[in-house]
Amino acid sequence: MKGMKIVEIFSYAFMQRAFIVGILLAIIIPCIGTVVVLKRLSMIGDALSHTSLAGIAAGLLIGINPILGAIIFCIIAALGIEYIRKKIPKYAELSIAIIMSAGIGLAGVLSGFVKNTANFNSFLFGSIVAISDQEMYIVVGVSIIVLLSFIFLFKELFYISLDERSARLAGIPVRSINFIFTILTAITISIAARTVGALIVSSMMVVPVACGMQLGKSYKQTVIYSTIFAVIFTIIGLFLSYYQELKPGGTIVLVGVVSLLLIIFIKRILGRS
Repeated sequence: MKGMKIVEIFSYAFMQRAFIVGILLAIIIPCIGTVVVLKRLSMIGDALSHTSLAGIAAGLLIGINPILGAIIFCIIAALGIEYIRKKIPKYAELSIAIIMSAGIGLAGVLSGFVKNTANFNSFLFGSIVAISDQEMYIVVGVSIIVLLSFIFLFKELFYISLDERSARLAGIPVRSINFIFTILTAITISIAARTVGALIVSSMMVVPVACGMQLGKSYKQTVIYSTIFAVIFTIIGLFLSYYQELKPGGTIVLVGVVSLLLIIFIKRILGRS
């Protein structure tokens, strides 16, 4: 009977879409997140996710797909962060704070003109179980592009994540790689904001990577472990949210945070012994 109950979740089309989208995002988000964390730009997820809300509001106002609006605004914001970061390299974190402030302000102003506030609010914490076929196809397409780009630029991203100056000396086209990575980050966050939630997506980018760093002994291992953790968190979170009637995005993140605390605790115990 328990087996039948577990299989029941996959009898619904909306849950099938949720698992497909959730697992795809769980694969690509840690790939982006590993580079972001190593570049010490962990808060970029917050900045872009808040800016995506402004794009969502703009999309709802002018009558285009909100995800398209989020992608456009996120790309502009990500390029803005990269531009400001280059202008003031000693205070690179200021670029994130500036763009985040602009994104929050713009989202606050534009959201006041949105008539269907319920639709806008659904983007705050995500609605992965309400994903349409069209949105699922967008996520599939973007996931393939991001994953192939990450694999193709694996070595270059490794170099620039550790030391951009050394990367230049090694002959890596740092400016071009940074530009491509910025676009990939913006697109990933914008599509994840619709499913996981704009207020939660940055946690999805950082928490699995933090878990992966506890076990991985190299860059490659960290990426692999981070991806495995993200997929596990997503699957457990979706099962818990379905059977316990919880919000999927928040549940996935909480599963990740609890897992991270357990990993740290177990490592400390084993270290003492």
